Amino acid sequence: MKLLSEKATCNSHGQDSSYFLGWQEYEKNPYDEIQNPKGIIQMGLAENQLSFDLLESWLGQNPDAAGFKRNGESIFRELALFQDYNGLPALKNALVKFMAEIRGNKVTFDSNNLVLTAGSTSANETLMFCLADPGDAFLLPTPYYPGFDRDLKWRTGAEIVPIRCTSSNGFRITESALEESYKLAKSRNLRVKGVLVTNPSNPLGTTLTRNELELLVSFVAEKGIHLISDEIYSGTVFNSPKFVSVMEVLVENEYMYTDVWERVHIVYSLSKDLGLPGFRIGAIYSNDDVIVSAATKMSSFGLISSQTQYLLSAMLSDKKFTKKYISENQKRLQKRHAMLVKGLKSIGISCLESNAGLFCWVDMRHLLKSNTFEAEIELWKKIVYEVGLNISPGSSCHCTEPGWFRACFANMSEDTLNLAIHRIKVFVDSSDVISTNVDQSNQTNQNIVTSPKKKLFSKWGFRLSFNDRER
Repeated sequence: MKLLSEKATCNSHGQDSSYFLGWQEYEKNPYDEIQNPKGIIQMGLAENQLSFDLLESWLGQNPDAAGFKRNGESIFRELALFQDYNGLPALKNALVKFMAEIRGNKVTFDSNNLVLTAGSTSANETLMFCLADPGDAFLLPTPYYPGFDRDLKWRTGAEIVPIRCTSSNGFRITESALEESYKLAKSRNLRVKGVLVTNPSNPLGTTLTRNELELLVSFVAEKGIHLISDEIYSGTVFNSPKFVSVMEVLVENEYMYTDVWERVHIVYSLSKDLGLPGFRIGAIYSNDDVIVSAATKMSSFGLISSQTQYLLSAMLSDKKFTKKYISENQKRLQKRHAMLVKGLKSIGISCLESNAGLFCWVDMRHLLKSNTFEAEIELWKKIVYEVGLNISPGSSCHCTEPGWFRACFANMSEDTLNLAIHRIKVFVDSSDVISTNVDQSNQTNQNIVTSPKKKLFSKWGFRLSFNDRER
């Protein structure tokens, strides 16, 4: 007799992706300046640890919020009791104002259209449950966040069809790529329910242009489908061009009184902008009352604690603090981003030009032994085990071109980042791969010159599926 469900025994979670497996290797041998100086440095985790001092300073200056008090009186019992799954009105009101502030107050948000969720992971999955049935498809531009294979598909049964973007135009979304993806889904007998984009992009660290956003809105309007804009990195934009939300495009192009207005949805979170992933503060914003109602009911399976909601509502309501935080955090991200880009450039490694996020999209195609994803994984293994860095290979992000990697820079100290750059330099200087001038856009193997040195890596225990890139 079968005792477990198909969901419990299936292997579609994506946990065997190199993205997650790199984390596992890091956890076995984590770098520590004193205890384990030769350990693996974690550059595969998009956490923002650059502005904790600002948050801690605010907590020190606001003991009532941190101590769960109101006007000096404890409200611990009030917060400890059962909560309404609609969420605390104070947090919802503060959150929509914070979202507008990040967008330069060019648009406003209605707290009645906001659904609180336990992080953006929950928000994206909840939207999938609301918009798609098992077997329905969403189109996603590549490269995309590896966790989407889990978040969007695993429990919902929805499918992902790639919108293939390439380095030839900086991985920008084009009309032809959208149409090809739509046709591919139809050829697989999939009903396309919408498009999902991350803006700013994870893993590219770039903001969508106004032209791209207008193209996307026009596309979903023509096809009669939904658009989800995951904007959890909107407050991390540290260079021009400035961030443009899909909501701005809708308003500017007078979509407010059309059916498209109700088919565009925003996902937001405080995990990246405030560096609080452990607080699990996420949100869905939709102009469709039915979606808001259904998502609110579903949120009862993953609520944010009342204590967390109370604390964050007080913090976000302090406009003097939020203004200072947003500005200072962006300056720190800009400085740290420049450190990594400059350091890599000094050793002959370039990055995609970017203006946002907690990571760089690093071009290591010239270090591949051949222009294949197998060669990319071989290089990645060396970087993890020999160099001692966990970075994410492009294949885990469903990139169509071998040799790109995502490297995070905001989850460590400056000293640790400098050490990581030094380790890469030592590796490149001693590498047995010497690249020649090769057209990286073709699909043939690159010409290489190898030294008689023995191969640096011989064993690897990970189970990797290259077929995952096609999903």
